[in-house]
Amino acid sequence: MIVEAVGVTRRFGGFTALQDVDFRLGPGERVALIGPNGSGKSTFVNCLTGVLPASAGTVRFDGTDVTGMPAWRRARLGLSRSFQIPRPFRGMTVRENIEIPLSFIAGGGDRAALSQAADAILAEVGLGRLAGARPRTLSQVELRRLELGRALAARPRVLIADEAMAGLSDSEVDEILDLLLRLNGEGIAILLIEHIMRAVMRFSQRIVVLVAGHKIADGTPDEVMAHPEVVRAYLGT
Repeated sequence: MIVEAVGVTRRFGGFTALQDVDFRLGPGERVALIGPNGSGKSTFVNCLTGVLPASAGTVRFDGTDVTGMPAWRRARLGLSRSFQIPRPFRGMTVRENIEIPLSFIAGGGDRAALSQAADAILAEVGLGRLAGARPRTLSQVELRRLELGRALAARPRVLIADEAMAGLSDSEVDEILDLLLRLNGEGIAILLIEHIMRAVMRFSQRIVVLVAGHKIADGTPDEVMAHPEVVRAYLGT
């Protein structure tokens, strides 16, 4: 396993947001994490990436215990994420938004080399023609592509895509899905957090379901969609 979480628990005072969650992600695997609003998905991702410390349990990345490791060190190991709400540097160009994380991961570097590497990433995510544009001029789907490009600048072995398709049209959802599938085909393991079930079913080799901070299902899409607890959580019956 490239990512393995065992017994991950997160408490906020007297409230337990996650309780003994186990999770695994294999190299090059495509897994979706789903659940109703408030189920603990974002909290779990934050514990995986180091944004929040787990109250209990362990997280391992490629065999290394990263439980107490800060987020920036996990990113340098190859555990990267995009965020649900894109927050690019508005005063910088699209290319400069990619150069910043590239420089961080590389620990600096020649400006020309950074620009060349940034242009390669922008081409990868379909923004090459907009390298000199400002984020305020981008459409919603272009902002999503830029957010994924910023995550790719960390040269990840694992990419966590947090609701990368929220607010997009059906055709734009397909654009982002095609991009994620292509990145996965290049060897990047991807954990997708998503509410759009059409996208989840097309993307996933395996689906993990959280409800009220507990993992209630983990299996193939067909297995999970037929699971009685999943049906009850989504349909109330």
